[in-house]
Amino acid sequence: MLDPIVQARNHNPFGNWDPMADYAMMSRFNRGFASLLHANKPTVAKIHGFCVAGGTDIALYCDQIVAADDTKIGYPPTRVWGVPAAGMWAHRLGDQRAKRLLLTGDCITGRQAADWGLAVESAPAEELDRRTEDLVERIARMPINQLMMVKLALNSALLAQGVANSTMVSTVFDGMSRHTREGYAFQLRSATVGFREAVRERDQPFGDHKSQQPQPGS
Repeated sequence: MLDPIVQARNHNPFGNWDPMADYAMMSRFNRGFASLLHANKPTVAKIHGFCVAGGTDIALYCDQIVAADDTKIGYPPTRVWGVPAAGMWAHRLGDQRAKRLLLTGDCITGRQAADWGLAVESAPAEELDRRTEDLVERIARMPINQLMMVKLALNSALLAQGVANSTMVSTVFDGMSRHTREGYAFQLRSATVGFREAVRERDQPFGDHKSQQPQPGS
C-alpha cells in the first residue's frame, strides 16, 4: 500500500504524475472488488437509488444483480475524469450496449438494466427487499458444493474472455483519464467551485444532470 501523501502528490496538477503509483492504488481497490467474483459462494447485489461510477465497479463483479425499477445505473465520469477501472461492462452487456453507455456517460434505469441483461431482474422499490431475499433463499437451497462448482465453471467463461486483461487495461486508462488536460481542468474546477458544481457543468450539455446525480437529501 502506497503512502497517502505519495498519492496526494501524484494527483497534483502542477507536479509530475507516476502512472504506476496510480495503478498500484487503483488495482488494490479492484482486487477488493473482484473478490466478489472470485468468492467461493454466489454474491448478489441489491441496488437502489444511484449506482454510478465506482459503485458499478462493485456491482458488476457480483454474480447476480437485482435492481429497483427506478435505480440509475451508469458511469458518468467517462464524460471527463474516469474510465471504469473494473473493466466489466463489455463482459456483462456486450460490446455495443457497453459502448452505448460509456461513449456517452448516460445512465439506464433498473428496469432497462433487466431488459438489457445487466440485472437479472428489477422490481418496484417497495418490493426490492422481498424479491432479493426470495432469490437468495432459492440459491441457499442448493448444496454449497454445487454452488461452488457451478460458479467456478461459469466463471471460467468470463476468465477465458479476458476479464483480468480488461481490468488491467481499464485501470491504466482510468489513471490516464484523470491526468489529461481535461481531467486536470475538472479537478481544478472542483477545487474552486466545489465538486457538485463541477459535475453540474460537466453534465449540463447532456441535459441530464438532475437525473444522473444524487441530489441533497436523496
